[in-house]
Amino acid sequence: MSAAHLLVLTLTCACAACAAFGIGYTVLAALLIGRFFARPVATPSSFPPVTIVKPLHGNEWALLANLASFCEQDYPGPVQFLFGVHDGADPALQTVDDLRRLYPHADITVVADSRLYGPNRKISNILNMLPQARHDLLVFADSDVSVGPEYLCNVVGELQQPGVGLVTCVYRGQPDPGFWPRLSAKATNYQFLPGVVTGLALGLARPCFGQTIAMRRDTLETIGGLAPFVRHLAEDHAIGEAVRSIGEKVVVPPFTVAHACVETSAAQLIAHELRWSRTIRSVHPLGHLGTALVHPFAFALLTLALSGGAVWACSLVLMAVLTRFALKLLSDRALCQARRDLWLLPLWDIVAFAIFVASFCSSRVIWRGFSFKVDGDGLLSAAPDNDG
Repeated sequence: MSAAHLLVLTLTCACAACAAFGIGYTVLAALLIGRFFARPVATPSSFPPVTIVKPLHGNEWALLANLASFCEQDYPGPVQFLFGVHDGADPALQTVDDLRRLYPHADITVVADSRLYGPNRKISNILNMLPQARHDLLVFADSDVSVGPEYLCNVVGELQQPGVGLVTCVYRGQPDPGFWPRLSAKATNYQFLPGVVTGLALGLARPCFGQTIAMRRDTLETIGGLAPFVRHLAEDHAIGEAVRSIGEKVVVPPFTVAHACVETSAAQLIAHELRWSRTIRSVHPLGHLGTALVHPFAFALLTLALSGGAVWACSLVLMAVLTRFALKLLSDRALCQARRDLWLLPLWDIVAFAIFVASFCSSRVIWRGFSFKVDGDGLLSAAPDNDG
């Protein structure tokens, strides 16, 4: 056997093994996702005052609806809504004005402050806002998130459990109109979400997501406030690790919030997913490498190509497709969402694998139009636009 034939055989076996392990992972994730969301949510023993902290940037397509969902909470305690922007002319402020008209009794505070403390502009925005937060229970939530009316009660109930220092939430994709947002939602619902649920069940994941970070003011002060995170790309992950380091638990309750998928072009979608993939690589390199297992369809296709169309490789492709479809259908049932766009899943799987491979080729990310390099500790530094 020539060296070339030996190399092809080795690659074929490696891809087939990755596909087989990926199929096994997919079956496991499909079984676990329903169990995760079947768990009960803690109910609050009291209803303390809450400040909801929302940094804003630009007038997103569904911004008003997203913000309004927080104003429609079945929560009997006082709630302050704290919004912040870097620019007093930011168009998001017009949406806040519309929100005031829709909810005239809502306790709304707005901060416009251009000060920056590091490359993470979101953390700088929140640092400018925090002096105006009146309550000691803080719920940080991104602007592109919408929630159900029971959200605040659920979060507060979980935070009141013994030893809990922070509550975060998994999220599902809620696409804006158009093809690319629908494709983006596939990444969230059938790649990210099953991965988090499986990682939690196996004790391999330590997540914290900016879509919701709920904590008490004294916990925030104990970890040194937010200033230590102004250079972090994944500031949410770093905050969660800081809370764990002081001996308090970070919990993920069994419900989702909705994250808006707003990418209107292939370039925007790829840039967003590359940033996310490189973020994971920066905070958990081995875990990122292990996410190769979430791509069984791509590895099965590679196996098929390398094997010259062998029948057994065709069977591997079919098994990969069927298990991915099963995961989608069971996820849709667990999330109580419509079962649609089944044909988009194989397309997304191919795109996602290409993004996974590309994530190893550079440490550069684009965030809110700014270019950064990410070092081995997940810290940001400015990068020229032509630096790949």
